[in-house]
Amino acid sequence: MKSNPKLILFHSTLNKQSLTFNAVHHHRLWLLFSLSSTLIIFLIFMTPTTTTISSSAATSTSMPLPNHIFNALIHYSSTNTTTTSRMTFPELNSISSILHHCKQPCNFLVFGLTHETLLWNSLNHNGRTVFIGESSYFVSKLEEKHPEIEAYDVEFTTKASELQELLEYSKKQRSNECKPVQNLLFSDCKLAINDLPNHLYDVAWDLILVDGPSGYFPAAPGRMAAIYTASVLARSKRGGVKQTHVFVHDIDRDVERICSDEFLCRENLVERNDLLGHFVVNTMEAVEKTSEFCSNYVDSSSSLSTLKSL
Repeated sequence: MKSNPKLILFHSTLNKQSLTFNAVHHHRLWLLFSLSSTLIIFLIFMTPTTTTISSSAATSTSMPLPNHIFNALIHYSSTNTTTTSRMTFPELNSISSILHHCKQPCNFLVFGLTHETLLWNSLNHNGRTVFIGESSYFVSKLEEKHPEIEAYDVEFTTKASELQELLEYSKKQRSNECKPVQNLLFSDCKLAINDLPNHLYDVAWDLILVDGPSGYFPAAPGRMAAIYTASVLARSKRGGVKQTHVFVHDIDRDVERICSDEFLCRENLVERNDLLGHFVVNTMEAVEKTSEFCSNYVDSSSSLSTLKSL
């Protein structure tokens, strides 16, 4: 049988596909290189700008509140002070002037939720302001409306009508549970507020304002515990400046006046504006082992007989 000859043809399609693939691959590499180069150039030129913007933002955040805004807040807060519960301009100015010159960041502890709560939080720009209230309901409502505010509630166990009894007790325990220098977190003194969040006892407070809890009727908690606690915090603090500015509002009332004399001391009273007393209390070293709050002790027992309003 005769076999037919076979012709084998080599088609050029494979070669064309190879050339097309190489061209496409080369084009993609060139595109990737161009994008990478553009990105690198962009980052080189934009990095200094971003750093500058971040630096400027950080600087503006740490800057103190401008004077005109500071003064405007005080002005509008002191207008229409028709109720006795609101502070007068001299009272507001006394506290705000210390806040304005406080070394940043300033630590401000406030006993009481009042008309001035938002003002104190705003004036202490870049600082830390903590509010202590007697009502968990009002504290939760405040935090709900103003989540930027730090506030805690405390259940006060004292009564304004117990002033004489509590003062006599504190004198007997002056060298034991009710010492002027101690860690309040572990204190068993009846006048000590020891149920705040633990970290608050480690803060070196620059200012403390006692404008709460309520104390205008016999069954009210009264401010004995707040004044005593403020006094111990000021004397026991570690770090920061050696002085603490303590303000007591409604100092014309018996509880506030007598407890201020007993624990903050007349010798530390530097100013009084309307119903606001301004005390400057120095820190005390625990090694001094003194059981007295005041150098020039004033016996408050004679003042107790004047508590007819209770």
